[in-house]
Amino acid sequence: MALLFTAFTAIFIANARIPMLSGDNYAEWKEKVLLTFGCSDLDLVLRGEEPHILTESSMPVAKINYERWERSNRLSLMLMKAHISQSIRGSIPNSDKVKAYMKAIDEQFISSDKTLASTLMKRLSSMTFNRSRTVREHIWR
Repeated sequence: MALLFTAFTAIFIANARIPMLSGDNYAEWKEKVLLTFGCSDLDLVLRGEEPHILTESSMPVAKINYERWERSNRLSLMLMKAHISQSIRGSIPNSDKVKAYMKAIDEQFISSDKTLASTLMKRLSSMTFNRSRTVREHIWR
């Protein structure tokens, strides 16, 4: 019972610190999600491969391993989806596997980062300084 309480407490405390993924905080969000998975022992789904589907002849150890992996996958997905804003969640292809869902999120934000960097570089290179304010103010506007 103490182990269950400790795991629940770790999930609750870490869950409270995960920011809502809103688009501009992807790196922080991912770091906190991975930390939460590790602290609450839900990272099994990210550390290992999915076990083979159970059959009637599966060994008891295989059944236990599959149940642990499935629980880790299910809870991790719920935790991730609970911390993604609705507007972003709609643009990410849904998946029932954490690894695939995390990869889809990674791809969404890697392309967004490249687009933003390109836009900012174009804007910076086309600016002209007219001495109406300081250089710093000019760059920040």
